[in-house]
Amino acid sequence: MLGDRLERRAAVSLYWRIFLLNAGVLAVAVALLLGLVTVSTPVLFGEALVLLGGLAAMLVINAVLLRVGLAPLARLNRAMATADLLKPGTRPTVTGRGEIAALTRTFNAMLDRLGAERAASSGRVLTAQEGERKRIAQELHDEIGQTLTAVLLQLKHAADRAPEPVRTDLHQTQETTRASLDEIRRIARRLRPGVLEELGLHSALRSLVGEFTTPRLGITAHITPGLPHLDPATELVLYRVAQEGLTNAARHSGATRVEVHLRPLPRGGIRLLVRDNGHGLGEAPEGAGIRGMRERALLIGAELYVGTGPYGGTQVRLDITDHTRPTR
Repeated sequence: MLGDRLERRAAVSLYWRIFLLNAGVLAVAVALLLGLVTVSTPVLFGEALVLLGGLAAMLVINAVLLRVGLAPLARLNRAMATADLLKPGTRPTVTGRGEIAALTRTFNAMLDRLGAERAASSGRVLTAQEGERKRIAQELHDEIGQTLTAVLLQLKHAADRAPEPVRTDLHQTQETTRASLDEIRRIARRLRPGVLEELGLHSALRSLVGEFTTPRLGITAHITPGLPHLDPATELVLYRVAQEGLTNAARHSGATRVEVHLRPLPRGGIRLLVRDNGHGLGEAPEGAGIRGMRERALLIGAELYVGTGPYGGTQVRLDITDHTRPTR
């Protein structure tokens, strides 16, 4: 009810503003006709030129005044069309003191409220995802891993007793099974970064770099010692953003070199930087991986930038300042 009354009051005020603007222009026209301009019957050519010139001048003045008066509404409309809850820094600027300013403040408050609600819901979703990752990793390690280990032992026992032609085939099967077991263990480590819980963020990042390093993709880690202590949620976000950045660099960028930096910010806080020398993002729209990084950054109030690096390629930058770090 109160919102409806405020909306009607704002609409009436804007209506009267436009009405008085047009009434002023028409009053000037009537004053000119009554005081300064006379019209004959039939209308003379010179009088017609004066009337047409006055009409054109009034239309131009009216158009300019309406454009100036409605400019804040046009800016607010553009801001509404481009608003993105995953980019909380983009808010329309409040200018003036009228209804448009009040509407802009209300819109900004609505965005802040929706952003907070989305952050809370994203936090619950990400917590559930991490729990599911942990469960799947545990099952891969305990169930499938142990089963394949038992298969390896049985294959070795059979190979020791088999004749030579069959023994060669069994050895090849052993190697295939061992490779599958290593792949399952690697997947389980990515699903549940146990090293993050056991040894901390620095060791987890170095381990992650080692997993993605290949003969065709060289990755270096530059971690500044003595960084401030972080809570587990922030460390997990940093790890997952680095993991997604390295995954994109390895799969899609065509890069041959990647740098991972973890260092302090000049005014307090921490910056994670993943930079490659690939072909960059181009005009491709953001996929699920990048949106997932934005949701994780929003969860801890961090600032995420994904774009072209200073020397080409793709750059992922996550800034966690002191005033955005969650309290423990």
